[in-house]
Amino acid sequence: MPAVMDHLLEQDFIRVTEQAAIAAAKTMGFGQRKYSDQVAVEAMRREMDNILMDGRVVIGEGERDKAPMLFVGEEVGALRGKDGAVQVDIAVDPLEGTNLCATGSPDSIAVLAAAERGGLLYAPDVYMEKLVVGPTARGRIHIDAPVAENLRNVADAFGRRVSDLTVVVLDRPRHNQLVADIREAGARIRLIPDGDLSAGISAAVRGTGVHAVMGIGGAPEGVITAAAMRCLGGEIQARLKPHDAENEGKEEQEKRLQALGFHDLSKIYKTEDLAPGEQILFSCSGVTDGELLRGVRFFGGGSRTSTLFMSLSRKIIRFVDTIHREQVTTPVRFL
Repeated sequence: MPAVMDHLLEQDFIRVTEQAAIAAAKTMGFGQRKYSDQVAVEAMRREMDNILMDGRVVIGEGERDKAPMLFVGEEVGALRGKDGAVQVDIAVDPLEGTNLCATGSPDSIAVLAAAERGGLLYAPDVYMEKLVVGPTARGRIHIDAPVAENLRNVADAFGRRVSDLTVVVLDRPRHNQLVADIREAGARIRLIPDGDLSAGISAAVRGTGVHAVMGIGGAPEGVITAAAMRCLGGEIQARLKPHDAENEGKEEQEKRLQALGFHDLSKIYKTEDLAPGEQILFSCSGVTDGELLRGVRFFGGGSRTSTLFMSLSRKIIRFVDTIHREQVTTPVRFL
């Protein structure tokens, strides 16, 4: 993906996540997470089909949720299949934190990552063990090290005590031992109901108060987190971790991984393994208010969005605050 296309696609991808966030935010608090996800998917799909690119979804909604749009392998973009069109691999989570949006809870976001063909690992929808830190602690952690050792190393990197650290963990029974180990080490814990992707990004952004993310979450979210870490200078280490789930048991996940060519389940994936591309773009827009981004705010004549956009090749990290006017006759109130 030539650098010039990187620049041209910037506003397009920002618009994609903004429109998905606005669509989802209109359903906030309805208590209908599938509906919230559906409208975000539809808005994202509609916007991507207007972009002058030949896009391919490598991480999407279809495998797990059987969503009608944005399934893995789907072609998107106004120039799909056209000779000479810029070819882009795309990873999306149209609504990360569907339950968070449905209940009006913090940290729900709309996310898109893109790279040149082959620039993002196709990660099947299984569980993944993850350890995420920002640039300050990059190179100081190892996924197989004891929790206390990793936390001491992170604290040393920040020039702080372990008791000054905040670690984010998904609030799941599978993390009971992990939580106990973190508490024994002396660090603070922020248990979250959903949204480890948003938490991972927060770990690499100063001022959010998050120093690390630990635990088992989704593998597709791990790849998108890695794309963000490439742009932010942070680090993720991960391992595919088949685990009993509501819709699929551990053995079924293991068989599916073997069929897809993932034979070594002990392999540790580093940031560059998950997102090896050199032309990575990343955009996420807040749906509900969070540590990283403000959620969508509505006023009489439109809405206001908060977006984080990043480009690896151009080494930019941009926070975008956008007013979307729907009625030109209504004065804009800055919220």
